[in-house]
Amino acid sequence: MKNVPKAIIILWISMLNILCLPHDFVSATAGEVDKPVSITGWEVKWGNVHDQGFISEVQGSEEIWEKQGAEKLEYSSEEAPSGSMWTRLTIPKINEDSSAIRFENIKGNHIVIYLDDRRVYENYHYNYDNNAVLLPLSSENSGSKLYVWSENEKGRLGIYGTVQVGPYATLQEKYIHNGLLDVILGATFVFTALTMLSCTFFLGKFHTGLWISLCIVMGSIGTMIITYSQFLYTFYQVYGNLYSVLFDLAMLMGMPALCYFFEQIIGPGRYGIFTKLRKFQFIYSIVAVAALMIDFISGGQWDMLYSLLVQNVIGFVLVILLSILMIGTISKALQRSREALLLATGFGTFALISVAELLWYYQRNGTYHLIWWKWSMVAFIISLIAILGSRFAEKHTKVLEYSKELELFNNELQRSEKMEIISELAASVAHEVRNPLQVTRGFLQLMTEQEDNKNKGYVRIALEELDRASGIITDFLTFAKPEFDHIVSLNIADEFDHIEGILVPMANLEGGKITTDIPPNLWIRGNSSKFKQAFINIIKNSIEALQGEGQIDIWAYAQDGIIKVHVRDNGEGMDEEALVRLGEPYFSNKIKGTGLGMMVTFRIVEAMHGQISFTSTKGVGTEAVVSFAAFVE
Repeated sequence: MKNVPKAIIILWISMLNILCLPHDFVSATAGEVDKPVSITGWEVKWGNVHDQGFISEVQGSEEIWEKQGAEKLEYSSEEAPSGSMWTRLTIPKINEDSSAIRFENIKGNHIVIYLDDRRVYENYHYNYDNNAVLLPLSSENSGSKLYVWSENEKGRLGIYGTVQVGPYATLQEKYIHNGLLDVILGATFVFTALTMLSCTFFLGKFHTGLWISLCIVMGSIGTMIITYSQFLYTFYQVYGNLYSVLFDLAMLMGMPALCYFFEQIIGPGRYGIFTKLRKFQFIYSIVAVAALMIDFISGGQWDMLYSLLVQNVIGFVLVILLSILMIGTISKALQRSREALLLATGFGTFALISVAELLWYYQRNGTYHLIWWKWSMVAFIISLIAILGSRFAEKHTKVLEYSKELELFNNELQRSEKMEIISELAASVAHEVRNPLQVTRGFLQLMTEQEDNKNKGYVRIALEELDRASGIITDFLTFAKPEFDHIVSLNIADEFDHIEGILVPMANLEGGKITTDIPPNLWIRGNSSKFKQAFINIIKNSIEALQGEGQIDIWAYAQDGIIKVHVRDNGEGMDEEALVRLGEPYFSNKIKGTGLGMMVTFRIVEAMHGQISFTSTKGVGTEAVVSFAAFVE
C-alpha cells in the first residue's frame, strides 16, 4: 500500500517521457529518404441530394468544380443542400513505387475514396467524423485523379489538416502516431485508477468514498480520452459503435463522482448547492444511462430520449456544472483553504479550457474538434491526487501523534500502578517498623544516663542511625500518603525565604552560591511543610552536584495562570539514561543515596496538582521546572 504513490509517480514520469519523444522519430535511416510533399490545392463540389458516393455521380462533363486551397480546409454540411461534398485532387509526380498519400483528417461520417474510377477506400461511422487515411501509391499513379466523397448529416465535411505524398514508410509512421498519444494518456489514467482501486480493500473506512470517487473520475476521464482518440477509429473502426457507448457511459459515470468529490472537499456549499447538484447529476446520469442502453439495445430505433439527454443537452449541462463547481472552488479558496486552493488551481485549468472549448464548439455549430480538454485533465487529476495525498499525510501525522501520546499514557499508567504497589507496601512496612524503632530509641536514651563515656559514643551513633532510619520511614509514609492535612495559600517568595535560610549555609559550606529572583505576588494553594520538603530535596541535590564551587539560580514567574519555578545549577549534570529514571524508587547517583528523596518530591508535586520536569546535560548542569496553578483570591 505504501508503494502505490511511488508506482503512480513512476507511471506518470514514464508517460511524460513518451509524450516528450519527437513524433517523427522512426529509425536511423528515416532522414535518408525523401521528405513528403504537401498538396495545397484541390477542387470541391457539393453533392446532389441523392448522391451515395458512386464515382459515376461526378464523371459527367457538365460537372462544375470550384478550386480551393489549403487556406480553407473545413466545410460544414449546413452549407450543402445534400449534406455531402466531393473533393478532387491530382497526384503529383511519384518517383518510387513504394509511396503513399496521407490525409491527416477527412471530416464526415461516411467517406469513400476513388483513384481514377477505382474505389480504394470506404469508411462509415454514424457518430464520429474524424478519419485519418493512408493509401498506397506507385509511380504509375503519377498525375492520376483522386476523388474523395464525404457525407455528414450535420457537422463537418471535407479535408481538414494536411495532405502529403511521399515514401510509404515515412507516412505510415505519422499515420500510426495519429491519436496514439491520446491512447497512451488515456491508458495511463485508466491504469492509475485501477491500481488505486485495487488498494481500496486496505483502506477500510479511511476516506473510502473520496478514494473510490477519485478512481471513478480518473477511470472515466481515461476512457473518454481513449474512445475519443482518432487512433481507434483509424485501426479498429469495426468497433466504432462500442467506442461511442463507452465514451457516453464514462462521461455519465464521471460527472456524479466528480460532484461527490467536490462536495467532500469544499462542503455542501451555501444553501446546500453542491449537495443538490450531486443529487441532480446522479438522477440525470441514471436516466441518461437508461436511455443509452435502450438506444443501444434497439439498434438506434428508440433514440429520441438518448439524443435529447446525451447528444443535445449534455453539453449545456457540462458548462453549467463546471461553472458552478469553479465558482464554489474559488470562493472556498478565498477563505485560505489549502485543499480548495489546490483544487481551484487544477480544476480551474481544466474548467476554463473545457468551457471555452465547449462554447467554441457550439459557436461553430459542432464543426470544432475538441482537443485541449484532455490535456487540461492532467493538471486537474494531479490536483485531485495531491488533495487526497495531503489528507492521507495529515491522517498519518495524527496517527503518529496519537501513538506517541498512547505510549506516554501507557508509561504513565505503568508508573502509576508501580507507585501504587510501592505505596501500599511502604505504608504497611513503615507502620510496622516505626513502633519498634521508637521503643528501641527510648531504651537507648535511658542507657546513655548509665553508661560511661566510651559506651555513650556508641549509643550516640546508634541513636543517629535510628533517626536516619526514622527519616527514611517518614519518606516512605509521605510517598505512600502525601495528602495534606492543612491546605493554605502559599506565597512563593515567603516560602523560599525559609528554604534559603536553611540551605544557604550548606551551599556555602560546599563552596557554592545560591541566588533567587522571585516576585512577591506569586500565590498557590498547598501545604507549606510539604512544599518546603520538595524544594529542599531538589536544591539539596543541586548543591551536592556542584562538587566544589558552583552556582545555583532560582527564579519564578507567572505565565497564563501557571506559576513556574526554575532551579538551575552548573554541576556535573546527568546523562539521558539517568534523566529518564529520575524519580524512580531506589534510583540514585549518590553513593549513600536511597532515591527516596526525589521519589517523594515527585509525589508531593503530583499531590499539589503540579508538574515537574528536568533537563540536564552531562558536564554542564541540570535545570528543574516545577509548575503549579496560580491562586487568585
